[in-house]
Amino acid sequence: MPEAVVLLHGFGGTRHTWDGVAARLDAERYRPLAIDLPGHGDAAGERPITFASCVARVLAEAPARFTLCGYSMGGRIALHAALAAPQRVARLVLVSSHAGVEDALARHERRRADHALAAELESVPLDRFTERWSAQPLFAEDPPEVKRLAREEQRRNRPEALAAALRGVGAGEMQPLWGRLGELAMPVDVLVGERDATYQALGRELVARLPRGRLRLLAGGHRLALESPAELAGALEDGDA
Repeated sequence: MPEAVVLLHGFGGTRHTWDGVAARLDAERYRPLAIDLPGHGDAAGERPITFASCVARVLAEAPARFTLCGYSMGGRIALHAALAAPQRVARLVLVSSHAGVEDALARHERRRADHALAAELESVPLDRFTERWSAQPLFAEDPPEVKRLAREEQRRNRPEALAAALRGVGAGEMQPLWGRLGELAMPVDVLVGERDATYQALGRELVARLPRGRLRLLAGGHRLALESPAELAGALEDGDA
């Protein structure tokens, strides 16, 4: 029976973020299941949007035992899910992810920034917000095709729902999980783009605190599922070897 691989997108994405990766996984070995998280895609109307509600959705849709892979915001939700139900998660894959903002002041400032972005989402056209979001240094070197795919993903969402997601599960809302990483006994692969220096440092810190963590650099930047789907699919398969 093929191994179930549950895939969680990042902020502003949908389950379609993973289309390129899912298409490249060996269908005889893997059964990909990409989920729309609350506030996104077909789950745009779900409320409340909290880490607990996101975990509940993931565990309700996932089979009894599965590999869990999350990108960025989805990676933070994947960490919560793995800690909530470690007996169900055979393997954890964190893509361009971290375990929360540890410094309380920095976390407060991030919360303020997230709430300001949420207010902007509710007051300007989505395309204008999307262009500003993609102008962040994190995405500055993305190839044009990756930026186009990211715009398509964001247009599958509703501005008011994305605003609710920022207020509910933004990085500033998350209590850091760094101190609990030692509870994760399953293998954990941490995948980071070669251009993504900030998340490389965070990835090294994750691996240092995980009992069975492994860091792997892939060609690309932060949006690996859109930029390097073949490499990401290959890393998912290699990690199962």
